Amino acid sequence: MKPTVVIALRLVLAALVLVPFLLAQEGVRAGLSELREAGWGLALLGLINMALPFTMIAWGQTHVNSSIAAIANAPVPIFVALLAIRFRPEERVRGLRLAGILLGFVGVAVLAGLNPEGGWWAVAGTLIVTAAAVFYAVSNLFAQSRFSETQPLVIVTGSSLAAALMLLPPALIQLPAEVPSAKALGSVAALGIGGTAFALILYFRMLAVHGASRSSLVTYLVPMTALLYGAFLLDEPIHLNAIAGLLLILSGIAIGSGVVRFTRRREVVPATPRA
Repeated sequence: MKPTVVIALRLVLAALVLVPFLLAQEGVRAGLSELREAGWGLALLGLINMALPFTMIAWGQTHVNSSIAAIANAPVPIFVALLAIRFRPEERVRGLRLAGILLGFVGVAVLAGLNPEGGWWAVAGTLIVTAAAVFYAVSNLFAQSRFSETQPLVIVTGSSLAAALMLLPPALIQLPAEVPSAKALGSVAALGIGGTAFALILYFRMLAVHGASRSSLVTYLVPMTALLYGAFLLDEPIHLNAIAGLLLILSGIAIGSGVVRFTRRREVVPATPRA
């Protein structure tokens, strides 16, 4: 299946789960009213948080393996910190945090590699997945400022529905000639229901409680699990540049986000003995 078809199916399945769930929990009239009040903001969020980055990552994974794609998507907290400079002036990045951000970018460069096995298409795939991380960072800050008073279930339902409607037209044009295998359809179903619907409800709940900077740190978990799953489940090789890029990116995120701080030792001045 084409990347657009996979993502459209993923979002349609998520919407089919979320819409009835929202209406059952809030009531039909109240649920529709909340979606209507959120308005075009949910459509914009669906574009920048789902339709665009999901498609970009799916396309990138046609040129790089899953572990490389996961590592390339890890710098979300770095981009959140950079964007916060402009859109949240009170959060200035300097000193060690700035060094951490630069270190993360070096990690992305190492990950892409100067001469990757997949050629320049592999470089393009890595950079496209990294660009998707920028959209995730933008959507984090946008959702935090625009939907601070909106229920996470409403946010996820409205944005998933909007993103599904955006991708349906191009997906219908690219439908495969044959019905995909049960394994492929099952994977898309798991991705749509578990990896999109319920995962995003939890994420936006975190965003409401902890804010964009801290919530984006969940990307720490993605590269580690992707490397292990790719190696053990898909027999994907683990290359040296992947390990080096992972370490640099995670170090950059940890320092750039302020999770790791280096404190100076204070000199202990000996007490002057009293006469």
